[in-house]
Amino acid sequence: MLNKLYILLLQLPIGSRNPDDNPIDLTSPFDVVVFIVLPVLMIIFYILWRRRKKRDKD
Repeated sequence: MLNKLYILLLQLPIGSRNPDDNPIDLTSPFDVVVFIVLPVLMIIFYILWRRRKKRDKD
């Protein structure tokens, strides 16, 4: 019984957008910036922030 309920919960609601409908288009500059450049910059800035915080603590 729980297996059937679990399968029903995993289905997408009717009328909602499917994630496969809009794949990331890497030829679009906006998609490249949002999905590649910004996450990389966030990771770099986080690492630099942690190093600075650690250095100030000592």
